[in-house]
Amino acid sequence: MPTDRIVLTENIASTARQVFAQAGLDDVQVLSHAIGLPDASRIAETNVLGIRSRTKITAALLDALPQLTAIGCFSVGTNQVDLESARARGLPVFNAPFSNTRSVAELTIGEIVMLLRRILPRSASAHAGGWDKSASGSFEVRGKTLGIVGYGNIGSQLSNLAEAMGMRVIFHDLTDKLRHGNTEPVESLEALLAASDVVSLHVPETPGTHGLMDADRIRSMKPGAYLINNSRGTVVDLDALAQALRDGRLGGAAIDVFPVEPTSNAERFVSPLQGLPNVILTPHIGGSTEEAQDRIGAEVARKLVDYAQTGSTLGAVNFPQVQLPPRLSGARFLHVHRNVPGVLGKINAIFSSRALNIDAQYLQTDGEFGYVVVDASVQLPEADAVLQALRGIDGTVRTRHLAPRAA
Repeated sequence: MPTDRIVLTENIASTARQVFAQAGLDDVQVLSHAIGLPDASRIAETNVLGIRSRTKITAALLDALPQLTAIGCFSVGTNQVDLESARARGLPVFNAPFSNTRSVAELTIGEIVMLLRRILPRSASAHAGGWDKSASGSFEVRGKTLGIVGYGNIGSQLSNLAEAMGMRVIFHDLTDKLRHGNTEPVESLEALLAASDVVSLHVPETPGTHGLMDADRIRSMKPGAYLINNSRGTVVDLDALAQALRDGRLGGAAIDVFPVEPTSNAERFVSPLQGLPNVILTPHIGGSTEEAQDRIGAEVARKLVDYAQTGSTLGAVNFPQVQLPPRLSGARFLHVHRNVPGVLGKINAIFSSRALNIDAQYLQTDGEFGYVVVDASVQLPEADAVLQALRGIDGTVRTRHLAPRAA
């Protein structure tokens, strides 16, 4: 809707603004920094909020933004948002789960080559005037075994690239996955660790993956193996990894994500892995390519436009998902409610009591919450009266209506 106020934080790619402009959504405020509770008063009228990884969406911040209708995470992950608090307020959260897949996979391939050839210590030596041409400790990737933990979008893309370089690829996942190429599943994480020359982690942040690579599992890795984590910062015990590297049990590591990360470029980064040889440390740049950010900007913006203009929640990570067609006439009413008996009947009664014809109706629930969308032949000011009546239904979480269109 033209009246939607959109705030984009943290230098979100310009492709997002282009998508909004093409949809007629031109009330867009762009901020270069992350936001927090102290900023809420300046953006209190915001309807749509776009963030990246540094902005943390808490229940308190949501309460301070009463006009908010949707949140766009211009990233793959959504762990920077209190998803339950957003859902309880009827706010869908959208992200871009596939847009940086290639970028992360390519970074991982580059790290594998650099680790096996010991590029970092040799580059540092050359910068310092050294000339180390020895082949000792340097290996080709061809013929080595890559173990992928988490065979989702990134893991499967990585397997394709690794096989093209002649690596043998095995993977472990908690669910059955379609195998790409000649990859082989293994029954347990322990079996994968024992067999892999390189272990690459591509798992989400969940209670089950927190501390997944602890001291015991790091010790169970193949002697001289390499560990890569481009997934989530809580997955690896970095102190245990640092000890294994100092003891020479592992040949090297590449880490892109950390349990605690600086909130700005000015804040000092600290890690127990600093100063260790053959360790690649990168500042959470797995998806930080111009191509990936352009794709993320466009993908999330399209989802937000669909929700703003049709009520479609396809792709929301915390909300009942409904894919909706455009309205041809009349008004569209959106009703988020607690999933208790009788709500749909009360909604229909409001329309029937006013002798209003329902042109189309959509319902989806996710156990705790329900989402009803009603298209009706109604014009202003009656649409406003209907909206007020819908808000009066017990269990209502949030309602809004898309402005009536002429028949």
